[in-house]
Amino acid sequence: MTKPSLPDLLHAAVSAVGGTERPGQVAMAEAVAEAIDDNSHRLIQAGTGTGKSLGYLVPALAHGERVVVATATLALQRQLVERDLPRTVDALHPQLRRRPQFAMLKGRSNYLCLHRLHEGAPQDEEDGLFDQFEAAAPTSKLGQDLLRLRDWADETETGDRDDLTPGVSDKAWSQISVSSRECLGATKCAYGAECFAEAARERAKLADVVVTNHALLAIDAIEGAPVLPQHEVLIVDEAHELVSRVTGVATGELTPGQVNRAVKRSAKLVDEKIADALQTASETFERVMELALPGRLEQIPEDLGYALMSLRDAARNVISAIGATRDKSVHDEDAVRKQALAAVESIHTVAERITNGSEYDVVWYERHDRFGATLRVAPLSVSGLLREKLFEDRSVVLTSATLKLGGDFNGVAASLGLSPEGVEGDDVPLWKGLDVGSPFDYPKQGILYVAKHLATPGREGTRGDMMDELAELIEAAGGRTLGLFSSMRGAKAAAEELRGRLDNPILLQGEETLGELIKNFAADPKTCLFGTLSLWQGVDVPGPSCQLVVMDRIPFPRPDDPLMSARQKSVEEHGGNGFMAVAATHAALLMAQGAGRLVRASGDRGVVAVLDPRLATARYGSFLRATLPDFWYTTDRNQVRRSLAAIDATAKADGE
Repeated sequence: MTKPSLPDLLHAAVSAVGGTERPGQVAMAEAVAEAIDDNSHRLIQAGTGTGKSLGYLVPALAHGERVVVATATLALQRQLVERDLPRTVDALHPQLRRRPQFAMLKGRSNYLCLHRLHEGAPQDEEDGLFDQFEAAAPTSKLGQDLLRLRDWADETETGDRDDLTPGVSDKAWSQISVSSRECLGATKCAYGAECFAEAARERAKLADVVVTNHALLAIDAIEGAPVLPQHEVLIVDEAHELVSRVTGVATGELTPGQVNRAVKRSAKLVDEKIADALQTASETFERVMELALPGRLEQIPEDLGYALMSLRDAARNVISAIGATRDKSVHDEDAVRKQALAAVESIHTVAERITNGSEYDVVWYERHDRFGATLRVAPLSVSGLLREKLFEDRSVVLTSATLKLGGDFNGVAASLGLSPEGVEGDDVPLWKGLDVGSPFDYPKQGILYVAKHLATPGREGTRGDMMDELAELIEAAGGRTLGLFSSMRGAKAAAEELRGRLDNPILLQGEETLGELIKNFAADPKTCLFGTLSLWQGVDVPGPSCQLVVMDRIPFPRPDDPLMSARQKSVEEHGGNGFMAVAATHAALLMAQGAGRLVRASGDRGVVAVLDPRLATARYGSFLRATLPDFWYTTDRNQVRRSLAAIDATAKADGE
């Protein structure tokens, strides 16, 4: 039997989802198929509306070997598993003569733990387990969440937190879930045969396509113990997020509260002398942290160094002793010991990492009004880790609507540990970049307006001229505005000010769940929605409800961000331009994602307004503009108001 052709398969899949084939999607599918056949790597920029999910799923399913697809957002994981994959498999089945299987796999803490549910959670004040359902008042929010979780446990087939609607608080979920370190293991657990996390792993082992998230991909790469099943092809969607997600997984932290909990959990499982040593080390660490001031620690202060060595040594002794002890008075001792061990191992790992001191790590203090001080350690760069762990023994395709920064792929490639395109050498993964464009006519569908007449934003203080400009733009647009701010404080200040000045309803991030906010924003064209740039990357509101996207300023990292400033300094020490490589690149990615909220369908029209004159006047402005969609560009404030009013009038005439 002849092998079905890729164009025929793509045509069948696109028809099944009621779409139309686009040249960019065809080019993408061919590039993915070529990478799989050659066992090579691709970076593919596919603009909004390309249909990139099918662009990689069709060649992946046609290939026949196991494929892992890693995404950054929950929304895309659900879309793949609940919509795109079922339809695509059904459409390709007649031609492939087989029905590829697919499964979703997440980290263990995303699944309900039956042992925790039935046997209880560790109580920090005691060494044993307690019944969290008895402890929480039934009338409290926590009590109600826990009762709902107990009922849900009898109905759910997956145990996956994301299948629970409405969701519950992190505090409630932590009472009935465990991390991989805390898990007893299926063979030792009384509920191992029914375990949801184990069942998900088993489904993944049998699947042709495994859908996971960037965090689990990072854990799989960093920790050396394979979590994902063996696979020949890795497709990373939303790849612009990968570096920050991997950095997050590779970041360690220590807080006095966390150390205190570990002391309490382990106290009765080891002899008094060993327990006292950890208690003393904990108290010393707490005293140091009380005086901690936010900022990077280029050198570890003597008092902190002593406290960390004491913690490391005391934790190591507890870990050695805890394995040998048996206490018949403790209920379900295996679970209690495992919980305590996980808590102490976590402290030992971070204390040892900071004490050993690596030139490739950045250490800093953070302070929070409610939670006090935190000590953090993160890698200066994850590029070496990604080069070594990501691109070996498999073909890797990385795709996103935003991979070209300032006009080429090399900036993103460098952050992934790749050399410039076309450079060959030992241990250098070879890759090709492809921009398949977008089906949208950006110059006709959108305007990029830079408010050149405004004052340059300062670090602090309200911007009266910016508020006036924002109010006038919203009035011209008749509402329909997504306001993207560089800080939550900025979003709140704008919402408070404009609620007093405008008749338009203004929704604010944090006042409702993200889903509710987006639903209410889409339902009423007069409504505006304000929030922070970094959290709005998944917003998809086509049509007349979103015809003005406003960014208050260029979202450079804060100058006092310890990790970003350390990365910038490192680039400069190696002869590069730290500002362009780190700060401008960070801003370009966020702005491109923000601007991408405007045109989501072929009939969309609107304006992206940037209320920061530096985009027009600064030398780096052209680099940032080259990363944005190719909208018609203007700094004429009167022209943009007329355009917004015309777009508003057209939407009203069309009956919205």
